[in-house]
Amino acid sequence: MRSSVLSLAALLLASGCASIYPTPPTAVHQPMTARPEARAQALPATGAIYQAAQARPLFEDRRARQVGDTITINLVERNTAQKSANANATRNGSMTAGIGPISRLPLRGLNGLELEADAESDFAGKGAAAANNAFNGTITVTVIDVYPNGNLLVSGEKMVAINQGNEFIRFSGVINPNNVTAANTVQSTQVADARIEYRGSGFIDESNTMGWLQRFFVAIMPF
Repeated sequence: MRSSVLSLAALLLASGCASIYPTPPTAVHQPMTARPEARAQALPATGAIYQAAQARPLFEDRRARQVGDTITINLVERNTAQKSANANATRNGSMTAGIGPISRLPLRGLNGLELEADAESDFAGKGAAAANNAFNGTITVTVIDVYPNGNLLVSGEKMVAINQGNEFIRFSGVINPNNVTAANTVQSTQVADARIEYRGSGFIDESNTMGWLQRFFVAIMPF
């Protein structure tokens, strides 16, 4: 009885921790892993070193080519972007009008009336934006699909637990087998439709996130 109570308490504690720090959502291709296709049943062992049912061809390399195979991605992403804009506009206007002296009207001592008006408008605008991102590392992913032309759809995740927080590195994309090296690696810059994520969960990540009530007021503020 006591062991069952302890087990229930541990389960509730684990579920509570999972609800406090949930796994961050992802945009990479799903699923992020795949089981290799089942092979034919192995024949009874004959005592020989080479077993045809369990071995690859003698001259076949170890590069990934089938569902369930793994491949290592070298993350070498570096993106730099800059943008600047300037605008200037100036507009000037003036107007002058006058009426000569009129002797037959009252107040002829005014010696005429004059009207003068000036208008000036000036506008200047300037904007600039810059971004510099770098992402280096390695991650091993799994082939989850093979396209008819031989390209490989890969996806995978790496989770690193650091104290009370978790770091997630996720990757997916389409690989041309011709770009895979003999060491079964490929550069991330050679992957098509690449989706790379680096996310975290835990109290450190939450301390850097704006609260939901503050986000609400920011969204409805007109200024």
